[in-house]
Amino acid sequence: KMEFKEFPKIPRLSREVVITEKIDGTNGVICIGESGEFLIGSRSRWIDEHTDNHNFWHWCMENKEELLKLGVGTHYGEWWGSGIQRGYNLLKGEKRFSLFNSGRWVKDKLLPLKEKQEYCPDCCSVVPILFEGLFDTVNINSVLDRLQVNGSQVVQGFMRPEGIVIYHKQGNLYFKKTIEKDEEYKGKILV
Repeated sequence: KMEFKEFPKIPRLSREVVITEKIDGTNGVICIGESGEFLIGSRSRWIDEHTDNHNFWHWCMENKEELLKLGVGTHYGEWWGSGIQRGYNLLKGEKRFSLFNSGRWVKDKLLPLKEKQEYCPDCCSVVPILFEGLFDTVNINSVLDRLQVNGSQVVQGFMRPEGIVIYHKQGNLYFKKTIEKDEEYKGKILV
């Protein structure tokens, strides 16, 4: 007898979204295990001292004590700065790590915490939230236009921001929209 597979529920599009700045760097992953494991990765693989990704592994090892404050789990972010993609006009050798989970992490210790929020470790930052509210393409285009006119929020005065990331809460999905070449397909074409 064949097992019945129920059709999944479809999330409503007109629900809460969080729009953050898309930082042009390289993906970084920090995984902290229950037994104290400390693994470091890029978007698609674990890295070590020999397969480092723009010095991310070395930076993590130098900041391990502080990064352990992230707690057990897998923590994703963007490793960006001098020598990586746009560089953001940072000084030679200056790089930063910005955590993606803007619903959990707060950088400014002067701000009161909301439910389920924590202050991120001092060595990290958090991708800036540009908008929170109902999904609407008018809001998305407005945020993108403001970013293009006013420049990056991660480095004030940097006028070539990459774009935005839209997180749809009910669908638990991420979408990106870039300022330049948004219509170009970046992956492999499947035939």
